[in-house]
Amino acid sequence: MAKNKLGVRVFLTLSAIAGALVGVIWYFGVRRVEDALIAGGLTFIIVLVFIATLSLMTKEDDHPADKPRLS
Repeated sequence: MAKNKLGVRVFLTLSAIAGALVGVIWYFGVRRVEDALIAGGLTFIIVLVFIATLSLMTKEDDHPADKPRLS
């Protein structure tokens, strides 16, 4: 059965995209670079922790798909 191939690179990429998006939107909203960098950095950290927590909560299922579970 295929294992879950999501790794650290995927988590960091998704967090970086979210942080950059929030930073750009924040910059165009307030026109202050310092505030935009802080908001983007905080978003990066929060999204990274959120995705890692969700990844730890999922259980890998090693049960074969062609056999019933109750047998």
